[in-house]
Amino acid sequence: MSPQAITAATAAAAAVKQLLFHPSFLPPLHCKRRHISSSILTVASYSTTLSASTRNTKKLNRKDNSISVTSRRALIDSVVKKRTRSDIKFDEESFRQFGDTDSHIPVMLGEVLGVFDSRKLITFVDCTLGAAGHSSAIIQSHPEMQSYIGLDFDPVAHEKAKAKIDSIQKDSTSNLKTHTFLRNFKNIKSTISEVDEHLLNPGIDGILMDLGMSSMQVNNSKRGFSVLCDGPLDMRMDPQASLTAEDILNSWPESELGRIIRDYGEENNWRTLQKKIIKTRLSGGLHSTSELVNLIRSCTSGGKGGRQGWIKTATRVFQALRIAVNDELKTLEVSLYDCFKCLAPGGRLAVISFHSLEDRIVKQTFLDIIKSDSVDGGGSRGFKNVDFENEKWIKQMVGGVGGTILTKRPITPSQDEEKVNVRCRSAKLRVIQKD
Repeated sequence: MSPQAITAATAAAAAVKQLLFHPSFLPPLHCKRRHISSSILTVASYSTTLSASTRNTKKLNRKDNSISVTSRRALIDSVVKKRTRSDIKFDEESFRQFGDTDSHIPVMLGEVLGVFDSRKLITFVDCTLGAAGHSSAIIQSHPEMQSYIGLDFDPVAHEKAKAKIDSIQKDSTSNLKTHTFLRNFKNIKSTISEVDEHLLNPGIDGILMDLGMSSMQVNNSKRGFSVLCDGPLDMRMDPQASLTAEDILNSWPESELGRIIRDYGEENNWRTLQKKIIKTRLSGGLHSTSELVNLIRSCTSGGKGGRQGWIKTATRVFQALRIAVNDELKTLEVSLYDCFKCLAPGGRLAVISFHSLEDRIVKQTFLDIIKSDSVDGGGSRGFKNVDFENEKWIKQMVGGVGGTILTKRPITPSQDEEKVNVRCRSAKLRVIQKD
């Protein structure tokens, strides 16, 4: 084998290894792993192309005998995104009308509308109101809707969304009744019953969960969510809750502090951060986001990405603290089961997640709901209540008991949306339908 071919094979092997052992790629241990083969084949085909290309090169840079880290990441991204990226047209001008500011566009709005487009939405629940961008578009697209319920346990978001939804109702000529609640989506079942106990029988036609942070929360320095703005170490989604990030950093046991940075932040440098945080307690602890950021910067080597290096680390640590403060992952898992139970036959639950921890929970919970331990989905045969002719966004599905996962692999934003809507870049959309 020529040196060029060996180099190409080495690069492909390295890419496969990184792909297979990346935390966001690994499925739960009890899941079957046959789906990995398609990724290997993709990388293998890449190596074949690479070999053919290098055979035409007269000289090879011996100092770089393997593909660079950047190139390898680009390869892995292409392996994932090419098979999941949305092909729905991104209508920027139309979608901007549903944002709360000139610069805000609801994430994956076209894809969400597509999920419910073929459904007759008599009843709909938005579990994460935010600025009501998704809700406004869905209500406008479904004049047949009679009952709408929106939930958000952030008071600022709820107040803003309520005004927007009330305005839509006043302008509507239909029989639409809207209800908004300052509540967590874990209370979805009791909330629906409170509106009308008959709504649970037969159930809700459509439910949406957008798990992203709203700009209203991130841009408010007093909430403590932003890495770049100084503020108190709060991070409570519900201002009435008692636990804050400051409490965790200054009083939680050392082992528990390390666990949340490692597990919730997926931060490799968690031990160093854990020790540094514990050490600050001897001099009074941490009390502001800037103090925490400065500590993180002191733990981040200047050679590891410079400013972007410490920002990425800080983002992971802030994510870990936010998840712990709000018990986000456990709440999400329990709520997914409840949402599915609230669906009517043929009803759909759509979930947009923004980091691998959330996406894994959504993926595995959907599989558990339909009692399937395999992600090897079928094609388009034998599935009920699915209009394949008009729903081109459905590529592969997973069938099971009582439901169908309509997204074997999550849908990611279109390239056009990523160019305009920076907030969408890590978004993943998964959809399940009740049979």
